[in-house]
Amino acid sequence: MAKHLHYLLGTAYTPAPPQKVNFLINQTVITEFILLGFGDHPELQILFFLLFLVIYIITIIGNLLIVVLVMTDRQLHIPMYFFLGNLSCLEICYTSTILPRMLVSFLTGNKAISLPGCFIQLYLFGFLVTAETCLLSVMSYDRYLAICKPFQYQFRMNNKVCITLAAGSWISGCFSVSVVVVWLSQLTYCGINEIDHFFCDFVPLSKLACSDISLVMEVAFVLCSVFTFPPFLLTITSYICIISVILRIPSITGRQKAFSTCSSHLLVVTIFYGTLMIVYLLPEGPLLMGSSKVFSFFYTVMTPMINPLIYSLRNKEVKEALKKWTQKFWSPVGF
Repeated sequence: MAKHLHYLLGTAYTPAPPQKVNFLINQTVITEFILLGFGDHPELQILFFLLFLVIYIITIIGNLLIVVLVMTDRQLHIPMYFFLGNLSCLEICYTSTILPRMLVSFLTGNKAISLPGCFIQLYLFGFLVTAETCLLSVMSYDRYLAICKPFQYQFRMNNKVCITLAAGSWISGCFSVSVVVVWLSQLTYCGINEIDHFFCDFVPLSKLACSDISLVMEVAFVLCSVFTFPPFLLTITSYICIISVILRIPSITGRQKAFSTCSSHLLVVTIFYGTLMIVYLLPEGPLLMGSSKVFSFFYTVMTPMINPLIYSLRNKEVKEALKKWTQKFWSPVGF
């Protein structure tokens, strides 16, 4: 139409340059996220606050008590309890990256978290959960040597080896998620800023990105598989060997003692790895979408709380150390 009008007027027609379409023109760049948590139920906020406060206090006190016992009681200065002390220290850090933020949200009603705060929480969570997978496999290997190779145990689990294995677990967690978190932080987030979770987790956070995330998803899956499957297979292999040796023990008392030594660790490993694999490695479907927060609750909140309870209630040495520590610090002066 414009070309014909210029022809009738005798003027030259110059076509307009093509316009670039900005697909983000109506999109608002996100500067903070909203953690939806367990839903919008104002009448339950105080109840949730009290529940998670009790869980957090039990978790901190229980794990801190194990760390103190392992450090102060000489009978616990053996590899098994050295790794247990590392696990309890890790659980204190682990639960402190999630629960305090949840408690503030329940108390104030403010569910917002800044972009840097979200990525920091994601990094700390990934770092600690990876370190825990490695540390649990180290603990299973320690039980394997103690039960299946008792004559080689002291040689293979000397102080240098124990420190190396524990340090390797922490270091592997430190570097395993760095690439993914840095990559995610460079993406553009726009539109909806609500994360359907109670903390900044990888899957719900990546869904809010406007950029192409296919490559970062593949890298994250590879890293998750590398730092989950080998430790899990090592743990399973260790316990298969342990059970086969225990079943050959002629004495019923000996079998019971051997089972009691490793059954608590096996229970923790089952809960932790089972829920972790359901959330991160199974294909996402309608059933998993509705229950992912429930499974995440088990390995982020319940496991750190039940670890000290299981180890202290089912372990004779820890109970004796706790009894001596209690008598030392709470007995009347002069008696």
